[in-house]
Amino acid sequence: MNSPHLPPLDFLPRDTAPTWPAAADNPASPPGEAGAPARIGEQLCAAGLIGTDQLRIALHEQRARKLPLGRLLVDMGFVQESALRDALAARSGRPCVDLASALPAADALAVLPHELARRHRLLPLHYDPSQPLLVLALADANDIVALDRVRSHLPPQTQLDLRLAGESELVRAIDRHYGQAGSVDDLLREIDGGDGAAAMSGAVRDGQSITRLVDALIAEAVARGASDVHFEPEAGFLRIRYRLDGLLFQAHALHRSRWPEMAVRLKVMAGLDIAETRAPQDGRISLAVGGRPIDLRVASQPTLHGENIVLRILDRDKGIVPLHALGLADDQHATLQRMIARPEGLILVTGPTGSGKTTTLYSVLAHLDSEEVNIMTLEDPVEYPLPRIRQTSVGESSRLDFAGGVRALLRQDPDIILVGEIRDVDTAEMALRAALTGHQVYATLHAGSAVAAIPRLIDIGIRAELLAGNLIGIAAQRLVRRLCPACRTPHAPSHDEARLLGLDPADTETRLFRPVGCAACDFRGYRGRSALMELLHVDATLDELIAQRASPRAMLQAARASGFRTLAEDGIRQVLAGTTSLQELARTVPLGADAL
Repeated sequence: MNSPHLPPLDFLPRDTAPTWPAAADNPASPPGEAGAPARIGEQLCAAGLIGTDQLRIALHEQRARKLPLGRLLVDMGFVQESALRDALAARSGRPCVDLASALPAADALAVLPHELARRHRLLPLHYDPSQPLLVLALADANDIVALDRVRSHLPPQTQLDLRLAGESELVRAIDRHYGQAGSVDDLLREIDGGDGAAAMSGAVRDGQSITRLVDALIAEAVARGASDVHFEPEAGFLRIRYRLDGLLFQAHALHRSRWPEMAVRLKVMAGLDIAETRAPQDGRISLAVGGRPIDLRVASQPTLHGENIVLRILDRDKGIVPLHALGLADDQHATLQRMIARPEGLILVTGPTGSGKTTTLYSVLAHLDSEEVNIMTLEDPVEYPLPRIRQTSVGESSRLDFAGGVRALLRQDPDIILVGEIRDVDTAEMALRAALTGHQVYATLHAGSAVAAIPRLIDIGIRAELLAGNLIGIAAQRLVRRLCPACRTPHAPSHDEARLLGLDPADTETRLFRPVGCAACDFRGYRGRSALMELLHVDATLDELIAQRASPRAMLQAARASGFRTLAEDGIRQVLAGTTSLQELARTVPLGADAL
């Protein structure tokens, strides 16, 4: 409950917690005193956020793992952390806080040391020494040990105003506002010299430092939003690069003598053979970074100067994007909804590696997922585990290919099937056979555009007459970097820019934006990425053209008559809206006479 001495804090969002039924009104509650607060599991059941079966499973797990029930429900994917936070706030009568938008004051952060905040999962938000009063966000308001430790760092008689927050939200906020524990630069200084006369054994010290350095590099890459980490040995040094928004940037350079120890550490974490240095290897690492689960796909490759290792970062929190958040225009969103509403047929997503095909497909599957449908996938490999969706990895390790996997899935009574990639005629034929037998099938295909996917399928070996009538639609996409909204600068388009965008050169009203660079975007001018997408909905006219093996240009003209917009045209829309720059669009897709 808010202290009467606390002034209104505009930076703290006041979430309205739902009203939960009292125990006396809750049929799931055990008999007890009328009006007593229900247990947290019973509150979530009464609110319809979890079922009684899920509660029973979590209680069974709690007896084995001895962890708080709320944390187990979140870890098992039964309830969102924000819903648990609101339920705990309603149960305790305390306000809750959304740490994604809260901004702690610098003097409040100085009151409590980083180690205390990190160990007990708490974050000071506001400190008024004149009262004295400290506003504190924490996950458990009944943690007496943590509160006693906090009071030991405060002047006597200091009042505590407690706000409830989710545990993983707290971990991320602590790392963000206090800074990463043991920064990479500090560790590098420690490894390269520091107190070499320390009593600790040099070998033990170096081994611990290398372990901390590898952990810090991974944590830094995740915090900066990198999708990949490249460890690249050269003749005299080790280059470490992060892929940020699709482009590689050098983050650090180390003496090459440290690389063998770092490579061994990475290979041990990934379960690779540390003695094998002359053959490529693949592995996987699962760990928690910033309070959330992160998966890393690890690939080693022997090169002239040693093993090159690349980590692909798979952040589950970023892997599933709601359908409405894909950045589609209204007409594109309506077209996509019509495509996925058809109960049977084949839908393709095309684009090069790293163009966001998996993200789009997962968004569609998450939108279609419900208790009434059985969704099954074949992936190489499974990148993001999805609850309730049956996911299968294919490849050499599983001794299962895509074509054989589709045959097996058809015996599992699926409603919706995802085929990770169509690579050959066998896979294409099995995907079409599944579509013919009443299933909705999604698949990816390497093709330059939506229209180009049709002759690509025919070249693979699919008969045109079989394709016609069973192809629902095709989505082609690319990713462009978003301009940083904090520093982008408007300018009038030049004559050449107006020509590329199809603008009247005499137009003096239109403004484009160019990147500048600031602290918010790490001085790169861009922050995040946006999808360019062209959606080809196959109607009766296109079906006839496909059956007649018409040219791609003839199919493109027919599609345009139905409102089809190419990747370049969708990119121009985003340039004029200020989402990206013309230079970034030209780097991603051909413009002008080169565009279809």
